This record gives sequence, C-alpha cells and structure tokens, in this order.
Amino acid sequence: MAQGLVVFFDEAADTEVRGLWRRLGEAGVPGPPGEFGPHLTLAVAGAIPGGARKALRDDLALLSLPDLWLHTLAAFSGSENVLILAAVVDGELLAVHSAVHDVLAGKVKNPSAYYLPGSWVPHCTLASGIDDEQVVTGFRTLYPTRPIKAKARRVAIVDTRTKEVDVLLER
Repeated sequence: MAQGLVVFFDEAADTEVRGLWRRLGEAGVPGPPGEFGPHLTLAVAGAIPGGARKALRDDLALLSLPDLWLHTLAAFSGSENVLILAAVVDGELLAVHSAVHDVLAGKVKNPSAYYLPGSWVPHCTLASGIDDEQVVTGFRTLYPTRPIKAKARRVAIVDTRTKEVDVLLER
C-alpha cells in the first residue's frame, strides 16, 4: 500500500492489540510493522491527493464513527499470510465505509480493490508476511481471543513510504 485511510483506536484498545502483538512475538510470530500502531484501514490507494483529503475532512466531520468490536481471529493468504482480528460488520460501519468511498471515487490514483465496498474485510492486522507454521502458532497462541471494543479516536491518511500521518479527524 502507498497511502491508506485508517482509523486509530482509543488507548485501551491500542494497549490490548499491542498485548496481542507482544504475545505473538514471544511465540516467535513477528507482528506487523509498528510504525503506525493498531488500526483499521478503510481505503488504500497509490495516492490520496489534497483535494480528496479536504473532501474527506469535510465528510468525516459530518459522520458518526461507530465503536468497533474486534472479535474474530482469522487469516488470509495471497501474496503473503496475514493474521487478523476481524471487526464485527454492522450497518453503521458499512455506512461510514461507503461514505468515504463515495468521497474518494474518481479522486484517488490506483485504488486497491481489496478495500472497495463489497470486497472489504474490516480488520486489525496482528501479523503479516508470516509462513504457514507461524499462522498455526499464531492461532495456537491467541485462540480463544476475547473481543476488543475499540473506539475510533483518529482518522488519518498514512503514507507507507514516507511514514507521514495526516490526521483528518480527531475525537
């Protein structure tokens, strides 16, 4: 990913997810790069230009961001294995996701199909780029996982190349 629109969690949820990362690390499963901290990604594109950012700021100011329940321990594989804590999907979360994609439509470069409405799996990454045995170890280490209630505290654009964080909304 180059630039992503992400939701950062409140301190309690952030601490709980970091605790899961720590447990995984102790079991030999490397966590995700920690430069941004625990978050849920709403959209990813090669670039999210200034005009789209302004429109997002305006739109986010009008939206009610729901609390998130990070509930389901899961994994997906493709070019790399990823261990996740999936969020419970409800109408409020889907409405926010749809609204931000309405704003971004036609304004971003190279949007990622994985984050578009209908394809998106809302989640917080626990480990990525891990081998099959590390996936098994990750499940063995964390299962059963108790739900984490995450309040949305900041919405920002993060740039994975420059590590820049452009906060669009803070609560």
